[in-house]
Amino acid sequence: MTSPATERHPLPPFLPLQARLLMLGSFPPPRRRWSMDFFYPNWSNDMWRIWGYIAKGDKNHFVLPGEKRFDQKKIEQFCRDTGIALYDTAEEVVRLKGNASDNFLHIVRPTDICRLLQQLPSCHTLVATGQKSAETLQSIAGGDPLPVGGHAETELAGRPVTLWRMPSSSRAYPRPVEWKAQYYQKMLDTLPGIL
Repeated sequence: MTSPATERHPLPPFLPLQARLLMLGSFPPPRRRWSMDFFYPNWSNDMWRIWGYIAKGDKNHFVLPGEKRFDQKKIEQFCRDTGIALYDTAEEVVRLKGNASDNFLHIVRPTDICRLLQQLPSCHTLVATGQKSAETLQSIAGGDPLPVGGHAETELAGRPVTLWRMPSSSRAYPRPVEWKAQYYQKMLDTLPGIL
């Protein structure tokens, strides 16, 4: 029996220079699940529906009409315009069951978060977008585990930062988009000018 292969992150970090917010997931799903070549590419993941609901009051704002795909260009422009950077907390992983589940994701090499922050001089807010990313971020930054919607102040890369723990945008976390969006809105209310 062969052991599962190690995977390296397939995307470069998305780091608009003026970003004030860095969203960190765990790791992209297998490529066969992608609907675009960008972060949160899985059609069944609600991340871009959450942002569509928050930004435009329409959870389908970032969906290509008549298709089961997200509008990558529109999403990238939105993130640039609003100052949102994106990456994941793992650079190298092993999928213990070959699927997209974080429950079976073994992190071989976590992301160097301080290196990312050094490229984002205006960023003081980091958002873990689920349990696995929150656990990994906590192992890097230290501190107590955060509850969903919770936040803590710490220091990383020589600057004060606020860490937030959001609910997972995965459909495996069975809550409505509107419910999940409330947590993101609470965090955004502490960041005037993002939206």
